[in-house]
Amino acid sequence: MENHTKASYFSFAIILAAGLVIASIILANTWSSVASRNATITVTGSATKDIRSDLAEWSGTFSNESSSLSDAYAKLKESNSKVRAYLIGKGFEEGMLKFSAINTTNLYSTNAQGYKTEQIVGYRLSQDVSIESSDVDKIDKLSRDATELINQGVEINSYPPQFFYTKLGDLKVEMIGLASEDAKLRAEQIAKSTSDDIGEVRSSRTGVIQITSKNSTDVSDYGINDTSSLEKKITAVVSISFSID
Repeated sequence: MENHTKASYFSFAIILAAGLVIASIILANTWSSVASRNATITVTGSATKDIRSDLAEWSGTFSNESSSLSDAYAKLKESNSKVRAYLIGKGFEEGMLKFSAINTTNLYSTNAQGYKTEQIVGYRLSQDVSIESSDVDKIDKLSRDATELINQGVEINSYPPQFFYTKLGDLKVEMIGLASEDAKLRAEQIAKSTSDDIGEVRSSRTGVIQITSKNSTDVSDYGINDTSSLEKKITAVVSISFSID
């Protein structure tokens, strides 16, 4: 009877051990399957495209001064007429010319120490002029040629033009798509090296858009929108996580 009981316990122990082994194998396989389904790969894709500005704006400031306010105004009015005629002569329609309000600055005398006094000795009047046009090359040339007005007695400062790309909204969508394609290609190449395949997209994050001069390598966490260059490039970056099959 005692031998029979020991045999029963021994058989039960063998069955229990076998069960634990089988359960461990099943659990290990299940965990492996779950882990495999949760495996992901995260890659960064980018896309760059050269663009040319399609809108430009030029601005300048001209001024005159005199000891008499009325005389300074008369001189500024004459300068205004010369500036207007010059710009129209360069092929810009009069309706494109935008003149600001006149700015008046008092001129004060100085004492023997070179400090300004409260005595007004003259007036300086100035006015801004600007032109916006889709003829970007004409604006670019004007910004360099406008100082020709100095030869006509006009005291003018010509400022560097600003260049814009007006179809930026649609282009951003296109660039994000191209950057996403690049990210997918990179993920496929990495997965291929380990004999795996990529699956569905688990998450994605779009970086800031960088618009820089054509040969620039500048980047910013907040994005760059260069307006100083006629020829530009746009760069988009995306980070995408794919599942691994």
